[in-house]
Amino acid sequence: MRVLHRPAIVLKLGQKQVKGVGQECPTHKSCAVLAARWRTTVRSVLGLVRISKSISLALVIALMVAKASAQGPAPETAPPLFPGGGLVSYNSIFATRGLTQALSGNIPVTARPTFAHEGDFDFTWGFYHDFDLTILFPIVTNQFEMRGAPAIRGTGLGDGMVLVKYRFYRRDSARGTTQTSFTIGPKLPTGRTSLVDANDNLLPASLQPGSGSTDLFVAANWTYTGLFNLRRLVADEDFHALLRSQGTQKTKLGSDIESRFWLSYRPYESKNVAREWFIGPVLTWTHSQDDRVAGITQSGSGGDLLLAGITTYVGLRPGMHVWLGADWAVAHSTGAQFMPIRRHISFGITQQFRIHL
Repeated sequence: MRVLHRPAIVLKLGQKQVKGVGQECPTHKSCAVLAARWRTTVRSVLGLVRISKSISLALVIALMVAKASAQGPAPETAPPLFPGGGLVSYNSIFATRGLTQALSGNIPVTARPTFAHEGDFDFTWGFYHDFDLTILFPIVTNQFEMRGAPAIRGTGLGDGMVLVKYRFYRRDSARGTTQTSFTIGPKLPTGRTSLVDANDNLLPASLQPGSGSTDLFVAANWTYTGLFNLRRLVADEDFHALLRSQGTQKTKLGSDIESRFWLSYRPYESKNVAREWFIGPVLTWTHSQDDRVAGITQSGSGGDLLLAGITTYVGLRPGMHVWLGADWAVAHSTGAQFMPIRRHISFGITQQFRIHL
């Protein structure tokens, strides 16, 4: 990590330093008066500078633009971003499901996309020690195919989230570091809910990029470095839930619970930790509750799913990571309307920086 130093300001006049500023002049009594006026002016300017710093902070957050030195922590889920730090990232997520066929030939009201792509744009700010704030907005593309019918496809803005993470436990030892954090925040109804098929019929709520509902996201994260006294072996658990309310088309999509466990090993790390490589297996379990449409529970639309895969992170330089992950379904429920994910692939890039206040 480089430390940026602010250059000292020296007042000059005609390339010569002004005499008498802040000092007493033995030959000119008026210098003392001028020095007093100068000190008053400087105090006023410093007051304006303090105000401008507050305004600049708001602009930095709004524009997410900053020039700064970077830090590169390990890609673990429990630690918050360092105080005064910023992060921007892009995550591209692909998910596929098997084809379905409705008895009536119409799209089921609980249908899920047979192919979906979500591009997540993320900004995180470490606004205080052990706290960070995340703002996330996705661009969602959903495609639905049904046997004997043409494919339906549409793209729109998804539901955004505003999340706050708090790390309430950290313990350092010769083995490594143990950390635990809690995250909470709303999912806002910012997404598009107006996709239609070729006949201008409104698609079911489950196929829309947005849900039309205000939901609650909660998560607990745990990171344990130095597993089995191996410094480069890390266990990471991400347990989260999305508690849904009723949204568009009088539909309450089933709430989701997910547990993701990643066991990663770091086979490479440069001496200055500027470059590093993490890789390891991932095991994910998800549970989805049944949907409710117009107050009627759609039995068999929810279920359980177990995914297994592998994820790798590569640190290209301090603060910049790229990652790639792939998961495949190994077991799932067999509800009549349940459409489990078959394959899940994601990749992305993240860049951290420091916000100078």
